[in-house]
Amino acid sequence: MKITFMIQRIQTVYLAITISLLSFVMFGTILFSFINETTRYTFSSYGITAYNIETNDIISTTNFPFYIGAGSLILLSFLCIMSYKSLNRQFKLGRIIFGIYFLMLVSVIVLSIVGDKLIDAETTSREMDLGFFLFVCGFPFTFLANTGIKRDKRLLESLDRLR
Repeated sequence: MKITFMIQRIQTVYLAITISLLSFVMFGTILFSFINETTRYTFSSYGITAYNIETNDIISTTNFPFYIGAGSLILLSFLCIMSYKSLNRQFKLGRIIFGIYFLMLVSVIVLSIVGDKLIDAETTSREMDLGFFLFVCGFPFTFLANTGIKRDKRLLESLDRLR
């Protein structure tokens, strides 16, 4: 059985970049932190963890299944790459990925702004960590992938009109 992989299409490259960025986020990279005088609260894809600043011991952990959304985006992006033979299906999957990613991005931004009220702590500072920037950087690549899919779809429709 011969497996063909359409690497020459630009949307494949964009979706592969999105998959790699989301993989880093999904495997426990810290998105942002809230710090007060005694405690540091870190938000990763697995939840919110409270650390004592002086001893660096874990005080409490709250599960927040953000990794499910990131994993589903990775799987949908991979499915979108593998459905290169059906541009209509790839276009629909691309729009679904873009919509889910947008909703997750808005929720992460809102959570980073008002998250200290969620954990009932008076924070003195907020820190955006590497995971937040990786998550935000993946969003434009989904848009560019959708643009590439749309361009291929228009090209094939114009060729069908010529026949």
